[in-house]
Amino acid sequence: MCRNIAVLSYISISQVSQVKETMGAETESQDKHEQERPKPSLTQEQFLSWKRQKDAAVSARKAEVSRKRAEDIAAGRVQMNGRELFLHEPWVFDNSQY
Repeated sequence: MCRNIAVLSYISISQVSQVKETMGAETESQDKHEQERPKPSLTQEQFLSWKRQKDAAVSARKAEVSRKRAEDIAAGRVQMNGRELFLHEPWVFDNSQY
């Protein structure tokens, strides 16, 4: 919009009316195009059903990853991070001997 204002300052007054007519025609064609588009027919119940399914799939995937990680740690295939080491072997962090 700011670009149009800068352009308008360099044209004559007779050309201003032509530009306004052109801009009006463009907005009318955009309005017609928007009105022709069909509205999506998605109800709130359908959306909530989809959302519950998606959340269930995400939580199942996280649970599977967590289970596999715990299994790999128990088998010694992966190295534990600090939190996992603290939870599984807290004696490592015991500073009472020093």
